[in-house]
Amino acid sequence: MPLQNTFIPFGAYWSTPFCRWQGTIAGQNSVQLVAASTKAFLAQKNISAEGFDNLVLGFTVPQKHSFYGAPWLAGMIGAGATTGPVVAQACATSARAIATAAGELETGTSTCVLGVTCDRTSNGPHIVYPNPNGIGGMGDTEEWVWDNFNKDPHAGGPMLSTAENVAKAAGISTEEQHAIALLRYEQYQNALADDRAFQKSYMMPIEIQVSKKKTITVEADEGVFPTTKEGLDKLRPVVEGGTVTFGAQTHPADGNAGLILCTKDKAQEFATDKDKTVQVLSFGTARVERGHMPKAVVPAAQQALANAGVTMSDIAVIKTHNPFAVNDAYFCKETGVDPEKMNNYGSPLVYGHPQGPTGMRVIIEMIEELAMTGGGYGLFSGCAAGDTAMALVLRVD
Repeated sequence: MPLQNTFIPFGAYWSTPFCRWQGTIAGQNSVQLVAASTKAFLAQKNISAEGFDNLVLGFTVPQKHSFYGAPWLAGMIGAGATTGPVVAQACATSARAIATAAGELETGTSTCVLGVTCDRTSNGPHIVYPNPNGIGGMGDTEEWVWDNFNKDPHAGGPMLSTAENVAKAAGISTEEQHAIALLRYEQYQNALADDRAFQKSYMMPIEIQVSKKKTITVEADEGVFPTTKEGLDKLRPVVEGGTVTFGAQTHPADGNAGLILCTKDKAQEFATDKDKTVQVLSFGTARVERGHMPKAVVPAAQQALANAGVTMSDIAVIKTHNPFAVNDAYFCKETGVDPEKMNNYGSPLVYGHPQGPTGMRVIIEMIEELAMTGGGYGLFSGCAAGDTAMALVLRVD
């Protein structure tokens, strides 16, 4: 059954540019940075931070003081009386944050929730876990970002192996992956047309204080690599005997995104265009067999469609979180969707993968595209660590 009380005010959302790891914002605390972005967004829209009765913060990479989570963020943006949870579900964190906010709204616990997501894959923490039984009492160590990219403790392999497993099972060749990678790059170029008109409809620049007297403003995605057929043809699979090349997978990145979720009446109050209504209708979750993460986007999407009471043929805009081109190749093989009919204006395969905010930016772009093309249903589905995925269906009228 579709949700009844979860709305996103049209225009009440933002994403910062995504910057390739070790880029301009690599030294910034992601929670403090998203606080600055949130304050700038609220000021631009003339929205008081005191109007939120709940705040959901999503991130996957700990930062200094992030133990204090949403209450710390609330204090930094001037919402000192507001509290809320921190959620983390790898690259499904954005969808989970929206689902958590929806739970508040559907049960009547809250009427206006601020959902904020952030991550910095650059300079991830080096963690020492106590181990009294270690040699000389030495602790166990973990590089939070890279060790977890490189080994799933349940499936036993790196993230890359999940793409290779699905490519082998579904018969997806390197050539198919490269065709999708090139297509997604070309679609991203449409978001840059007319002086980035599409991106400027939602993108919030980042101001970085590099010294007492110098500030740098990051206005656009940083580190997107030019993609050509000739360049892709020269690449060889990362793993000997495999199919996935560096050109057919995303890159780690830093950034943040946020949106407001509220009741229908509140949505009208905050909307920048009161003739447009955005309603969140359903969610879907899935977990597939061990080591086959890209497959999960399909059953998650199917569950979200069923929960919304619609079919794939009803969907006007499809967006995915696609860390590997294999994700989209498999999705299209299983659903019959034409690769050219999804991920217009770009996707994480091209502009990067800061984990926590990745899905939220994709969902924001989906809303903007639906508004541009006359409204209708939108479907988002994205995979996450642990061979899981989350999906969401919304409608723009």
